[in-house]
Amino acid sequence: MHPEHIKQLILAGMACDFLELDGDGQHFQAIVVSSEFIGKSRVQRQQRVYETLREKLATGELHALSFKTLTPEEWSAQRG
Repeated sequence: MHPEHIKQLILAGMACDFLELDGDGQHFQAIVVSSEFIGKSRVQRQQRVYETLREKLATGELHALSFKTLTPEEWSAQRG
């Protein structure tokens, strides 16, 4: 699976202020920044991203994804 395809699935499923996704076709890493994460726990944030990829995960097309989930404020603070 191509990283751009995964990126489009996430963008189609939720509002993102910033999304960066990289991978080698097997393993993928992402940074997802969204206002939807405000007031949500880390687990709730991850569940929200996984929700956008549910079908691909269920069919086994996507099986290795790690990501950071940040609010816009957290992203801004992290970038200095």
